[in-house]
Amino acid sequence: MVAAGRRVAVGLGAVGAVCLLLGGCLLLAGPAIVKEQVLKNVRIDPSSISFNMWRDIPVPFYLTVNLFEVQNPQEVLQGAKPKVNQRGPYVYREFKYKTNITFHDNDTVSYLEYRQLFFRPDLSNGTEDEYIVMPNILMLGAAVMMENLPSFVKLLLSGALAGLKQEAFINRTVGEILWGYEDPLLDTINALVPGLIPYKGKFGIFIEFNNTNSGLFTVNTGMKNISQVHMVDSWNGLKKVNYWRTNECNMINGTAGEMWPPYMSPTSLEFYSPDACRSMTLVYEQSGKFKGVPTYRFVAPKTLFANGTDYPPNEGFCPCRQSGIQNVSSCRLNAPMFISHPHFYNADPSLVDAVEGLHPSREEHALFLDVHPVTGIPMNCSIKLQLNQYMKQVSGILQTGKIQPVVMPLLWFAESGYIDGSVLSQFYTNLVLIPSILDYLQYIFLGLSVPLIISAALVMMSQEKCSLFWSSNKKNSDSNKAAQAPPAGKLPPVKVLREARL
Repeated sequence: MVAAGRRVAVGLGAVGAVCLLLGGCLLLAGPAIVKEQVLKNVRIDPSSISFNMWRDIPVPFYLTVNLFEVQNPQEVLQGAKPKVNQRGPYVYREFKYKTNITFHDNDTVSYLEYRQLFFRPDLSNGTEDEYIVMPNILMLGAAVMMENLPSFVKLLLSGALAGLKQEAFINRTVGEILWGYEDPLLDTINALVPGLIPYKGKFGIFIEFNNTNSGLFTVNTGMKNISQVHMVDSWNGLKKVNYWRTNECNMINGTAGEMWPPYMSPTSLEFYSPDACRSMTLVYEQSGKFKGVPTYRFVAPKTLFANGTDYPPNEGFCPCRQSGIQNVSSCRLNAPMFISHPHFYNADPSLVDAVEGLHPSREEHALFLDVHPVTGIPMNCSIKLQLNQYMKQVSGILQTGKIQPVVMPLLWFAESGYIDGSVLSQFYTNLVLIPSILDYLQYIFLGLSVPLIISAALVMMSQEKCSLFWSSNKKNSDSNKAAQAPPAGKLPPVKVLREARL
């Protein structure tokens, strides 16, 4: 019985020691193993798991466009406040893919990223064939751009506009407004002021947005320094742009806006946007989960489009108007164009008051990025921007009537996408589930080792006590038997008599 108890104690102790060893190994080596796998697979390397995701983005992206229809064009020409009605959304499936991928010896890779857009009527509220009344962007833009030219040039333009039957507002289809329409005004403007607008034949707001690339990006691969992975080294061969008035505003900071270095801190993230012609900084808002995957949410600070008076670092983006809009004329052929949040969200209230029909809302108009902080991969995002045109009466150009100076919203769009399906399942399994299981196992093993080792010790102590008890009892029994036995020299009388008879 004692031997069997000792075998149980030894078994419990052995199992407890194994659990302690496994738990200790997982505690010490587990995080390092997970981190090594993460670092190995977020590099821009053909052998990494994320490479195919980076090259051909498998996430379904959608471009959602909302147009602002002018409901009182004739009254606006007489000096009234514009009244607009939001039309849409018009939704396009967006495909992104990279070409000309070239790896360099200095731990960088260059590529061109193309986008293709396909209209999705099933997701849209309307068709591309619908007519919408909007400002004549070409005519009103040219008028403001020519405001300081000699009067006779403006009169020539006004006469040409009359001959072409150009008016301040146009009635065109959604497809024409976005993707282009034939307009003889282009050739007329370029004949009067050569090079003013470098377009020929067709003009559309997004005419250069489809089947085009966003410029030659060169980014770090992270092979030598993982903290620099995806960070932009140059764009179109430039280390900084020359659109703005200060070096700080011209700097190309952050990534290309697709992925970020792993093990992010809850502070901020940066990316360079060719569409906005500048680098943008988003700030951490809160931690959360997207379909079970931990995320950091980053949003636009109120200072993103603040003017130089309210936020001095933005002085380089001026000339400025009210806070909440950014003048992009310097990178848009000097046309009087501005970008902002949709419906002038987070902008000076005077911008909203100047146009009837705007309803800024955080829920509908704020942009956000939900990023998995361990890998730096976005799980869910929606980048929203609004395109606006500054228009006004220009003396000498009769077609501008008595239009009061106003920053007129033209449209706002959102580029949105989220990881789903098999990509999400693989992501969740490899980067959330398995690390979580390893994390739980280490504590399970450590938790089991303590009672097992204690149990083994208690069983062993119990067996020692039992062994001592039985040993003591045996000695006492032997002593009692010895004490009760007669002395060797004294035999029982009966036995002696029997022997005498014999």
